[in-house]
Formats: sequence, structure tokens, C-alpha cells
Amino acid sequence: MLLSGTHVMEGSGKMIVAAVGVNSQAGIIFTLLGAAVDEQEAEIKKRKKEAKKQRKKKSLTGEEETAPVTGNSHVSVPAPIADNTPNKHDDALENHKPAPASESHKKEKSVLQAKLTKLAIQIGYAGSMIAMLTVVILIIRFCIETYVVEQRGWMSSHASELVKYFIIGVTVLVVAVPEGLPLAVTLSLAYSVKKMMKDNNLVRHLDACETMGNATAICSDKTGTLTTNRMTVVQSYICEKLSKTIPKFSDIPSHVGNLLIQAIAVNSAYTSRVMPPDGPGELPKQVGNKTECALLGFVQALGKNYQTVRDDIPEEMFTRVYTFNSVRKSMSTVIPRQGGGYRLFSKGASEIVLKKCAFIYGRDGHLEKFTREMQDRLVRQVIEPMACDGLRTISIAYRDFVPGKAEINQVHIDSEPNWDDEEHTVNNLTCLGLVGIEDPVRPEVPEAIRKCQRAGITVRMVTGDNINTARSIATKCGILKPGDDFLILEGKEFNRRIRDSNGEVQQHLLDRVWPKLRVLARSSPTDKYTLVKGIIDSKVSENREVVAVTGDGTNDGPALKKADVGFAMGIAGTDVAKEASDIILTDDNFSSIVKAVMWGRNVYDSIAKFLQFQLTVNVVAVIVAFIGACAVRDSPLKAVQMLWVNLIMDTLASLALATELPTPDLLLRKPYGRTKPLISRTMMKNILGQAIYQLGVIFALLFVGDKMLDIPSGRGTEYGSKPSQHFTIIFNTFVMMTLFNEINARKIHGQRNVFEGIFTNPIFYSIWICTCLAQVLIIQWGRMAFSTATLSLEQWLWCLFFGIGTLLWGQLVTTVPTRKIPKILSWGRGHPEEYTEAITLGEEKFDPDSQEGKKPRAGQILWIRGLTRLQTQVIGGELQERLIPVPYSKSSTDQAIRVVNAFRQGLDARYGDTATLAEALRKQSSLSKRLSQTSSIEYADNVMDELPIPEIDVERLSSHSHTETAV
Repeated sequence: MLLSGTHVMEGSGKMIVAAVGVNSQAGIIFTLLGAAVDEQEAEIKKRKKEAKKQRKKKSLTGEEETAPVTGNSHVSVPAPIADNTPNKHDDALENHKPAPASESHKKEKSVLQAKLTKLAIQIGYAGSMIAMLTVVILIIRFCIETYVVEQRGWMSSHASELVKYFIIGVTVLVVAVPEGLPLAVTLSLAYSVKKMMKDNNLVRHLDACETMGNATAICSDKTGTLTTNRMTVVQSYICEKLSKTIPKFSDIPSHVGNLLIQAIAVNSAYTSRVMPPDGPGELPKQVGNKTECALLGFVQALGKNYQTVRDDIPEEMFTRVYTFNSVRKSMSTVIPRQGGGYRLFSKGASEIVLKKCAFIYGRDGHLEKFTREMQDRLVRQVIEPMACDGLRTISIAYRDFVPGKAEINQVHIDSEPNWDDEEHTVNNLTCLGLVGIEDPVRPEVPEAIRKCQRAGITVRMVTGDNINTARSIATKCGILKPGDDFLILEGKEFNRRIRDSNGEVQQHLLDRVWPKLRVLARSSPTDKYTLVKGIIDSKVSENREVVAVTGDGTNDGPALKKADVGFAMGIAGTDVAKEASDIILTDDNFSSIVKAVMWGRNVYDSIAKFLQFQLTVNVVAVIVAFIGACAVRDSPLKAVQMLWVNLIMDTLASLALATELPTPDLLLRKPYGRTKPLISRTMMKNILGQAIYQLGVIFALLFVGDKMLDIPSGRGTEYGSKPSQHFTIIFNTFVMMTLFNEINARKIHGQRNVFEGIFTNPIFYSIWICTCLAQVLIIQWGRMAFSTATLSLEQWLWCLFFGIGTLLWGQLVTTVPTRKIPKILSWGRGHPEEYTEAITLGEEKFDPDSQEGKKPRAGQILWIRGLTRLQTQVIGGELQERLIPVPYSKSSTDQAIRVVNAFRQGLDARYGDTATLAEALRKQSSLSKRLSQTSSIEYADNVMDELPIPEIDVERLSSHSHTETAV
């Protein structure tokens, strides 16, 4: 039996799936927590609608409606099918209010969001000051002119004037505050996430998109990521005969051949099998472990059927199975031997298995002693050449335990051996042969790695394979290049170089290794974690390295969690790996990581484009309103007009510019780095250059436009007078310049062709055209509502002329060398910690009694989580019925209560401190709601060490099951 929330770390077996999704125990709990409220509500509404139709149909046909079943759910009264009355579970779901998700999650901001928030706050402060100054100047000027110069008394119409000034001030404030910044970030990230799904990137955390754009290092697995993970045996060494092709079974001595077939068929997971192809011309389908599938394919290539062997020796006959893990690097199976005794089959990494072999079948199947000299010669002449060809070498061996007279390679036994003594049991084996398995490099991977290297990203391979195999694959992929200064290390050598005499990892030693390290072979998950942590913590480079890691195994969880961006394999990955990751690769392909880098950089550029556009409008609108109010006692842009401009520059522009598609050019530059200014000198040049042009045009129209266009002046008009063509032209020209500058804003790196790729983004040109049409309607038919007057064709052409001039002026601004712009004009330079620390978000402490800075032990986390789930199931019959939509079972509840009682008694007996236990239970109960919503790794960040919870011996609960936190 497996406890809820545990993961199988090792072994094999069969399971029965009783329920999935919202019908499972965890699904019901998450539904009650509000995780699937929308779907549940939709389903309930659908049921009610169907029930209503059925009742209407019955009433029309004259049938008597059957009353719905009420009372306890275990009353066995058959309910009518037509009456789809929701059961108690549905009612509970319908009436239950979902707990706020933010209750247990610590609010954090990404680097980009932190910088944008600070920028928005600073612009807000500046805008508020200008708005207040505008109102004060307008009021002072009105009072002096009215009450001092003209010496008039107070009139009721003066109140309207003062209100108008306040409206102008509020409008300036609204335009100045860039409330579109958070919207642009969210839109860009959400749009990218949706598009990335089509590129086989399932994003679990939104800010992972942005972080991936700044990645400087990728630590990648080999199997399945860089290679196809479709393994086939291409070479073999049996009875001292090396075959570069599949040998004929008749060429192998019969007794060795039969043992080899049996060893492969039995000593592989019975879930691994080779299925017939779906159609003609296709390859057979490999189901299960790919290495085992390659061996089973080898059996089929020899003309034998592995299934007949498995039928004769079902799994129920197995005496003992030593499953494969990262420590053993081999798998062994013990079965009863025909004629009495036992037979042990073993397979695994060649150098591991061969060290345990004492005998080998030589020419013509003669048994020979396998001396150390023979081992060295085999490694030198067979294994290393295979590994240099990029092959994974697997050795196959066996050992017999016999009750009678034992031959030289057999072991005599009087009773059943001690199978727990693995070291002596799996030893003195007889080698049957070894095979070379090829896992070809994915055809698209070399080009993808070249793109990464061109983009300034260092790719490292971290694999459990032989160092020669790893070197061969890394060379084929392009990770290793002739003439480069690089390091290729095995796990043992890596640890020897980075640890001191006490066995502790030293950062200064690691800093000597990782910059040149390109391949880490025969590595353990701990080695991968150490490497990732060392690169992130390193101070060698000026900017901190941003590391992405790929992983598929349960033991890869810590490295995935530690990395800035963790990629889990969607096909080969375990649940623990996926839970610890930020992005899941649905096709397990390295080229998908390159697409994630491209999308990440595109997010940053999209926000920069929007910033460049919005800040230009901000500067111009605020200065026009301020100078206009001071110079002509009225803002040339009316309140409703400014709100329309605000709508263009905030909502519509964020939607248009945040949905730009990435281009391959994004991979031609180096990563920005975490300290890059948010507003670069090139962007500031464009912002100030366009602002100068627009301000020049607007002030020219304001002061001399009436004479230039031969129209009545709009300056100094009385309050309540009709809208003038003069101010309408100013408003229309400003909007036209803003719209054409939106096209300019599509390029932020000084490119001249601003129209390049404009038709690849239908959202952009659709919004642009719709905004133009809306502007025409506002000008021609807005009248008093928008304070506009109808313009003639000539006046429209003037407005368009000034608008198109923005594009021409943009080319002139681009000509100005960026290096001439002082660095002080760039904004947002420095370490992101400066920004994230500056903005506090009201972080909630997890436990009021706990102290800061303390972390819980894995045992405590496991104890809290396990006890929470057990208690949830036994609170009472009412909750039991709500959580489990099946008839109430007293026996199952009693059984659960007995489990909890036994669990508590075991703790009491072990620790004896009932007060401590009671206190822990009390605190655990208060935390249970929040803990059930938080991932286990977040517990480690939030739960404090002050909880007096005794450490639990996990092995007593389940010898092969651990929570993901304990990994």
C-alpha cells in the first residue's frame, strides 16, 4: 500500500487506477480548495439544464415526476436517470468557497517585474508632482487675473473654472501614471506561454520565460534530450568474437546463446517490450525502458522470441530483484533454477559488471577464468573503441547457486542464500558477453547547439554514460570543438578536484573547474546539483550566471529546483522532476530549449518596445498639458482626449507591441545579463528624439498654427464655448504622431527598417488600423463628447503629414551614434536585488511563533504532510461524505483511525513527550489548510524550524517510498 502523496523511488510492480482527476482523493481536495471551480460549476449548470429539459419533457408527456432521493447517500433507492440531481459532493463543491490562493504563497517578483514596478512608481511620483503643480499654477493665475488685475468679485461661474482646472490636473496624472506596464508584462508573458506550448514548452511558472531569455549556461542530459532515445544494438562481443553487425544465432554456441536469450528476457522489466510497427515501412515501437527495448530488439534480431521465455518464467516466480539505480548502475534478477537452486542474471554498465565477473565464455563457448589482465585487454580493445564510436556498452552475466555438486563457476548452497547481502551475492559472475547500443544524435540538435553558442550560451553535457561515449556524442553535437580549451571529467575526478581534505565542496576549487568544463560523465544526481549550485554561486564572472538545467529522474529534482530555469522531460520525466521544474519539454528535445531562449528574449524586447513607445507619449502629453496650462490657461488636449490617448498608449499599445513574434535575430546577440539597464541608451535616444519632434510640432501648431492654416485661434476661449478646429488639429496631429511612432517603437536596437515583419503580427496591424478608424470617427462625429470640430480634407492631410514625419524623423534619430549618449541617461542599471529589496509586497510569515531564517528538516515536512492527509480522512463522517462521493464506510474509517492511532503510539513510545506531540499536532492542524495548497519544496522555504516536531524514521513507514521533499 502506498500512502497518498508518496512516490515510488525504486522497484517495479502493477497498480490499479481507481480514480483520476477530480474523482481521485487529491482531486476532490483540490476541487474543494477551488482548483477546479470553473469546470465544476460549468458541469453542475449543464446537469441542471439537462434535468430541467427532462422535467419539461415529462410534464409535456404527462408522466408523473419521481421525487429525487434525499437522506443519507447509502440508502439504496434507485434514483431516476432523468433526474440528474447533484449528489452531496456536488452540493459541497457548489457551496464551498475556494480558499484564496495567495494565502500560502509568498509573493515574489521577477527581475523584470521589479524594475518595471520601480519605474512605474518613479514615473507616478513625477506625474503627481507635475499634476499638482499644474493645478496650483492654473488656480494662482486665475485668482491673480480675476481678483487682483480685473478686481472682480466671486461669481458662481468661477467654481466651474476651478473644477475644470482640477480635471486638467487629474487628467495629467492619469496620463503620467503608466498603468499599462503591468498589463504589458502580463500580456507578453501570457501570449508567450500560449505560443511556447506550440513549440513543445509547457511553462509552469510565468517568470521562467523572462529568465530563460537571460540564460548563460545550459546543463543538459544526453539520453533523449540530445539523442533520439531510440536505442538499438549495433555491435556485440560474445565468446571472444566482436561483431560489427547482428550475429547469427547459429554462430553462437547453443548453451551460451540460450543463456543470453534467457538473461535478457528475464532480467528486463516485463513492462519493457517491442511492439509491431503501426504501418508498413515504420520502425517497431519501443515501450518502456529504451535500453531494455534495445536488448529485446537484439533478441528478436537473433531470430528468437523473448515473450516465450517470459511466459515460462512469469514475474511471480522471481525470488529477488535488485532494481537499477544511479548507485548500482546495474540490474539483477534471481529466479529458481531448473533442477534445484537459484540462478542470478545481471546486466549493466560494462565497467561495473565486468569488475564483478570471475569467469567468461571464450572461443567456442569454453569457460575461462576472467583475469585482471583479460579485463584490461577487453576494456582497451572492445569497450573503449565502442565508447569512442558513441555506443553505450552493456555487459550481461549470470551466476548459479546449486544444492549439489558445483562446477567451477557455480556456488554450492545448503540453504537459501542471504539475498540482502548484495555485495557477496552479485559477485563472481560469469560474463556471457557485451553489446554496444547506439542512441543516435537528434538531427536538429547540432544546429540548435550552434545557435546557443552564437547567442552566448555555454552548453554542458551532464550524463551517467561512459566518458568515451560522452565525448563522442558531445563532439557529434558540437559541444566539443577541436582546438578549444575544455575539460571532460568523470564524476569521481570532478569530486576530487572540487572537495577539500575533509570532503567538503569548496567554491574556489569549483571556480577553477566549471568555466572550462563541457562534459561531466559517469555523474550522479548529486554531482549535477553541486555543479549547478557552484555555477550560480560563483563570483568569477562580472554578472551572475543564469543556469538552465534539464532532468528527467526523481533524483534530478534538487538540481531542477536550484537552477534558475528547470526543464523536465515530458515523456521520460517523473512526476517529481516535473513538480520541481519551471518548464516541461513535451517532446524531450533540446531544440525546444532554444525556442524557449528565443521566446524569453522576445518577452524582454516586447516590454522594451512598449516602454519606448509609452514613455515618449508620457513625456509629450505631460509637458504639453503643463506648458499649455501655464501659457494659455488651458490644456490644448482636453480631458476626454487625453483619456483616449491614454487608452491608445496603455491598453491597445501593450496588446499590439507585447504580441510581437520572435525572430532568429534574437539569437545573434549575447544575453542581456541581470544588470542590464531597463531603458538602454538607444531607447533613450529614440524617446528623447521623438519627444523633441512631437513637442516642436505641437507647440508650433499651438502658437502659430492658426495663422499657418488660416483658422480661428482656440487660445483664450471662454469656458463652455464650442470646440475649435485649432485645438482639434493639435489633438489629431498628436494622435497621428503617436500612431506612426508606434511603428517606430517596433525596433529598439537601432534597425532602420521599422516595417520589417509588420505583417507577421496580425494583432499589431489590426489594432493600428482600428485605432485610425476610431480616430476618424472621433474627429468627424465626436463633437462636444470629445471636444472636437469637423476637419476638412486639407486639414486632415496636414495632420497625416506631421504623423508620417515621425517615421522620417526616426531615421534621422537613428543616425545619431548611441555612444554619444551619456550612460547616465540609461535607467535600471545595477543588480536586480536593489530593486526587489526596494519593493516590499507584504510578505506573510508562515507561523507567528517561528523565527526568521530557519528551515525545517525533511523529516518534519514529511511528518506534517503525512499526518495532515491522515487526519483529513478521519475528521468525521460528514467530511468523509463530502470528500468521498461513495457510500459511507464505517470499516474504512475505523481502519484509517487505527492507522493514525498506531502512528501516534509509535511516536509516543519512541519519544515519550506527549506534550511536545500534542503541541505539534495543534500547530500542524492550524497549518494544514495552507500546507495542502503549497508544493513540498515551498514548505522548505516557509515552515519554520521552531515547530517541535520529532523526526520520523521514514523507513518505518515505507522502505521504498519517500515524498518528493525527502529526495
